[in-house]
Amino acid sequence: MWRAREAPSSRRRCRFCDAYGPGYFFIPGTETCLKIGGRVRTEGEWYDAYNPNSKNGTLWHTRAELSVDTATDTEYGPLKTNTVVRWDWNDGNSTSTKLLFANISLGGFLVGKADSQYNNYMGYAGNVINDDVIYDGPKELNQLTYKYDAGNGFTAVISLEDSNSSSDTSSYGGAWQTGTGNHYAPDVVAGAGYKTGAWTLRVIGGYDSIVEEGAIKARVDADFGAFSAFLMGGWNTDGDKLNKYAGSYLNSNRSACPTNGADCGWGDWAFWTGASYQLNPKLQANAQVAYTDSKIFAATANVAWRPVKDLLVEPEVSYTNWDAADADQWAGVLRFERKF
Repeated sequence: MWRAREAPSSRRRCRFCDAYGPGYFFIPGTETCLKIGGRVRTEGEWYDAYNPNSKNGTLWHTRAELSVDTATDTEYGPLKTNTVVRWDWNDGNSTSTKLLFANISLGGFLVGKADSQYNNYMGYAGNVINDDVIYDGPKELNQLTYKYDAGNGFTAVISLEDSNSSSDTSSYGGAWQTGTGNHYAPDVVAGAGYKTGAWTLRVIGGYDSIVEEGAIKARVDADFGAFSAFLMGGWNTDGDKLNKYAGSYLNSNRSACPTNGADCGWGDWAFWTGASYQLNPKLQANAQVAYTDSKIFAATANVAWRPVKDLLVEPEVSYTNWDAADADQWAGVLRFERKF
């Protein structure tokens, strides 16, 4: 006797949603799992580790983020979306709203807005707030990306990225970059990595189609449980030019870049190194040092204290020296953040 197939119960569907990670739950009447999260952050900043000419002696910054993730099982694997909206409130009633991320992924492919794979795939820099005082690449931009995971520790990525959409476009060119303007060829990012035991090695390159130059980064990570460390180096294909992958955060501060924009970029090379140590279940110490061929030095240290689950209290101190500008800067941050 034929019997109609019984629909899975909501409880079974919720257990299925757990396969996508914690926090997902089943949307009744659909085949979709949903996760809602976010964060609220408020922090006091003392001076600016990125800019010796900053007039901000103190600055209080508050941020809220809301993230919405979806996942649906298909014959090609999970069909996912990721959306993050950010609201910022600064001193002087300066407010902003940003669509931080909005992307779709399926079967290793991702399309939409996300951080450049030049940073995302490499794991950014260290476990400090001011981790990219030495510029380490672009962040938010539109892209078409494919990631490959062999399941044996080997991974690879290739990404076509919008040459005009990055939030960092003003930070690597400005008045010093030639050939800017409308451009219809994408930037290209490609990389590969391998993880075995406590060690991970990754290499990635980015080509800026407007400047027609690029950069390569290589990174080694070691994770021994309570102690972890990394070493990352970057090479600029033309040390006399800034490009999206070997740029600077000081494009608008000419007194800090007395000759040209490249004085605030890498020059031919840059490196970053850092370490973290878990002092106890609630307290972690982090430090990072970075240096460039153009003689920019940046050092940062902090402690991350989590008095209760999902609450972070993080004081940090940074020192930066720009040799070309004969300038230096001490800076500090005290951050409070609650994730959910």
